[in-house]
Order: sequence, then structure tokens, then C-alpha cells
Amino acid sequence: MKDGFIKVAAATPKIRVADVAYNTENICRLIDKTTEAGAKVVVFPELCITGYTCGDLFTQEILLKEAREALHRIAAYTSGKDALVFVGVPLTVEGELYNVAAALNRGRILGLTTKTFLPNYGEFYEMRQFRQGPETAREILFDNEKLPFGPQLLFAASSMESLVVSAEICEDVWSPVPPSIAAALEGATLIVNCSASDETIGKDSYRRSLVEGQSARLICGYVYANAGEGESTTDLVFGGHNLIAENGIILSESVRFTDGEVYTEIDLKRLLGERRKNTTFQAVKEPKLTRIPFEICVEETELTRVFPPRPFVPDQEGERARRCEEILNIQAMGLKKRLEHARAKSAVVGISGGLDSTLALLVSVKAFDMLEIDRSGITAVTMPCFGTTDRTYQNACKMSEKLKVTLKEIPIRASVTQHFADIGHDIEDHSVTYENAQARERTQVLMDVANQNGGLVIGTGDMSELALGWATYNGDHMSMYGVNASVPKTLVRHLVHYYADTCKDEELKEVLYDVLDTPVSPELLPPKDGEIAQRTEDLVGPYELHDFFLYYFLRFGYEPGKIYRIARYALGDIYDDDTIYRWLETFCRRFFTQQFKRSCLPDGPKVGTVALSPRGDWRMPSDACAASWLKDLERSR
Repeated sequence: MKDGFIKVAAATPKIRVADVAYNTENICRLIDKTTEAGAKVVVFPELCITGYTCGDLFTQEILLKEAREALHRIAAYTSGKDALVFVGVPLTVEGELYNVAAALNRGRILGLTTKTFLPNYGEFYEMRQFRQGPETAREILFDNEKLPFGPQLLFAASSMESLVVSAEICEDVWSPVPPSIAAALEGATLIVNCSASDETIGKDSYRRSLVEGQSARLICGYVYANAGEGESTTDLVFGGHNLIAENGIILSESVRFTDGEVYTEIDLKRLLGERRKNTTFQAVKEPKLTRIPFEICVEETELTRVFPPRPFVPDQEGERARRCEEILNIQAMGLKKRLEHARAKSAVVGISGGLDSTLALLVSVKAFDMLEIDRSGITAVTMPCFGTTDRTYQNACKMSEKLKVTLKEIPIRASVTQHFADIGHDIEDHSVTYENAQARERTQVLMDVANQNGGLVIGTGDMSELALGWATYNGDHMSMYGVNASVPKTLVRHLVHYYADTCKDEELKEVLYDVLDTPVSPELLPPKDGEIAQRTEDLVGPYELHDFFLYYFLRFGYEPGKIYRIARYALGDIYDDDTIYRWLETFCRRFFTQQFKRSCLPDGPKVGTVALSPRGDWRMPSDACAASWLKDLERSR
């Protein structure tokens, strides 16, 4: 459970209808298997002790007596297990029969959650045998023991404050107001569902979307255990469709029509972090639901869930293409509105032949096309200086020509040299002054050209650079509208790639492909043998790593130690531990020290859930200290 991870399992046992002894044996076998695999919360299907499809056999005392005895046997069987187990059982309470999910832990029955909504339509007729559960929980005397009985019981781990579990049963989640809503609002972070949902055409997709949606709405983990093989096929077939979701995403899913179990890890810290940020998730101030403590040992959970190594970039080609098209439209629509509002006659883009300026130019072209303005109103300015290579210069020129924008070349070597003389800087001193003087001169040129043409300077810097502060203050840091401000570097590459593949111009495509193959560089130091001498990723680290760090730091508020752990898990086949640690330490230091640059960013469109605008997603004091974060990272080694 280190870092807030808890392993859970949804298990479908082999059963025989009304054969309680057989079913009990198989439930216990799966308790062994799931707990040996490290699961701390194990969920079984609805009425699995007897089978869901017993029909009017539920009115037979012999079946109900055996089910009650079996529940005690299964509870006793958990005495040596470090888990909270939910099992479905029919139980008579005060003369009435109820459909119940029993919570078991370390040899004890902790509580009996009743089914709130009994389906009585189509193939379902539960009201024929069962009584609807009470509206609120109460305490009952169950075989000489006082137990909580009713809906929305909360099972709270004594040793893990973030783990609060509540159960509902099948139809409950299909209802207009599922019981899990109230449970989540009173602190439940994990909802379990003991279910017996039969299969019909297309029902699996609806079931999946239902579980996804409920976990997203409640910002919770959701474990759905479904009945499977062994149920009566008189009229129905049950596919054992088990699902585990977290905040709107299915993490694990079984193959239908097979018995067995699925596992994954729920990230409770991530869920609580999301709830804290989401101001519409209003926790109940005066608790009304019953809380029952249970015991589990706190230990490190072996990770099996997937953490995408490039979280900003979809793995699936089709989804990636849709994402790229959507982002380009958002960027272009934002710029279109700004151009219209400012009554700008032109757009000015400093074009270097690198990735970021290429994307900014492509977005500008798209915005002008939306406005139905001739592309010649876009001025692409190339400003060769000490570090410019022939490759990037030629690509900038060819690209501008193919896109039919106005290309303007303004060499800045002479003006920068004069500036060095003015301030008394030795031109052979290639320090930060040498580099930043060029960046600031370029920005001054762009601003003045925009004034000449009644236009706006379009910013090229991306979100990854902003996170690291890899921008010259009042140089490339500044513009009149920053179209790339919330696009991470790893995604910039795919956006340019997507444009190249869909532009239907082979010559332009060839140029864009060469831009993609060019090392990322600000080109502020003189070339070596005509080649780029300054490679950004050699200086600040791989953007692939920094984008991974940025995503989990901002999106979920992960502490550096946890980011280090999952980065090793997700990217360990590409980078060794020392490399990941080194650049994560760099990320933490630079992210804190460079906030002052982000505090005065120009406007720019938000395209994703992670953004750094000081007016919206990230409000951070420029003088915040990184010491606690660096200590956390140090402790993780």
C-alpha cells in the first residue's frame, strides 16, 4: 500500500446452482488464490454462495440454512487472510429474505450490505423472493452477534486512512440514484459491486460505460464482480464480465464467458488528490452512514497496472490522430478569436526550422484559413545569427514557401555584436549572456515587425519548456499570444507529424519530416563542422522523462518519490535508475525556481487537463521552496 496503491480483485468462482457446499469450496479456493496474489480487497458475485438463478428455491429453508452456515464457514476461512472479502448471500433477517453482500475480514463478519433496488422487469423478478433493503442501516442480532445491516455501510481500514470501502449490489448501480453516491460523499474511495448481470447483445458495452461513468462521477475506484459459468441457463447466460475502474478508466477487465479473476492496483492518493481539486465534489459535513473498522497490513504493493510512458500521447494511432486534429483546432480557434478581437492585420512568427516554431506557423496558417484571409498576411521571420545551421535555415525557408506565407529574413549578427560592444561583453564569452542576448534581440525584432504590419507576435514556446523555465525571460518567453503554451514537447512532435501526414503536399511533408529529425536546439552557440552544437536534451534532460514527471506532478499531485517509482516501472527499459533520478531532481529544482517566468505568461489556449497558465490551472508563488519535494525524492532511493 506504499504510495497509496491497494491491490484489488474481482473473482468469479465456478458454481453449481443450489450446491452450497461446492460453491463454498470454490469461493474459499479463490480467496486463497487472490490473497496469495496480494489482493487486499476481494469481491465475489451476487448470491454466489447459492447461485443467483435459484428462483423459487430461495423460499426453501434448507437452502437458506445452508447458505447461512456457509457464510460463517467462509468468514472463518478468512481468519488467516489479510484482506477484506465481499461475498453475495441470501439471508433471512427478522423473518424477511434479503439479497446481501457480506463483508468478511480476519475471521469475522463485519457487516451486511443490503440490495436497495430490486429489478422486477424483463428477465428479472427479484421481488418475488426478496424484500427491498431498509432505507438506512441499523444494527441487528445475527446469530447472537450484533452486526450493521443495511445500505451504504462504510468499511474503513484502521491502518490506511485513505481506504474506505462501500458495497452495492448489481441493479443498484443501474438505478437513477445509486447508493454509492451517498457512500462516496461520506468518504468511500472504493466501491465494490457484487453482481449477477446476464449477457445480451451489446450489454457488455453498456455495463462497461456504466462502471466507467460511476467511477468518474464519484472520483473513486470501482470493483465489479459478475456471475458467470455455472448459473442456470434455463433462460439466461452469465458471462463473468468482471471490471475494475478508477476515475473513469477501466484498469482491468475479464474476458467474458470465462470464470476466474482480474486484478489491478487502485491509486487511493490519486483519487483523494482529485477530490481535493474538484470543488464540485462536496463531501458531507455531518456524517450519517455507519463506519466499520477492518484490519489489513500495510506493505508495498507490487505494481501490475499500466502507466503509459508517454502520458500526453495516445498509444492507438486512430486516437492519436483524433487528438492531434482536436488540438490543432483548439489552438487555431484560440488564435482566430484573438486576431479578430485585436483587429490584427497580420501574424508574425519567428521561424527557426525547429519543432516549436514549425507548429506555431502551422497553427497560424490554420487560423488564417478559418478566417478566410490570404496566408500572405502571415510573416515568417528568420533571424540567422551565430548558431544558425544551414539545415534549419533551409527548412525554415522551404516551409514558409510551401505554406505560401511571407518570408522575411532579418540577420541579427550585426545588431547582437553591437549590443555586446555596448554592454562590454566579450564575443568569445559564450555564457548565458551570449545566448540570451540573441533570444532577446529576436523577440525585439518580432515585436517591431508586428508593429510595422499591424499584427501580433505568435509565441512558439511549449509547456515542457515553461515547466523547466527553458526560455529566455523577455526573450522567447514573451509574445502576444502563445499558441503552444499548453502543449508538451512530446505532443508537439506528434502534432507536426500528423500535419505532415495529412497535408497532401509531398514536398511540404518532406520538409516537416526533416524538422522532426532535427535535434532540439535553441541554436545559440556556433555550430561545429556545420552541425548543431547545442542539444537541449543534453543540457536539461530528455523531454520524454520531463513530460512524464510533469504529467504526474501536475495532474495528480504525485510526490517525487512516487513519480520516481512509477517512472522506473514505466520507463525502466529505456532509462536506468540513476538517469531517471538525476533528471527528476533537475525537474523539481527547475520547476520551483523558474515559476517567476510562468507568473507573467502571455495568453494562450488550454488544450488538455494539464496546463501552466497563472490565470487558470497553476497558481504558485514565484518564491516557493522545493526543499520538501527534494527530500521526498531523496528518501525514495
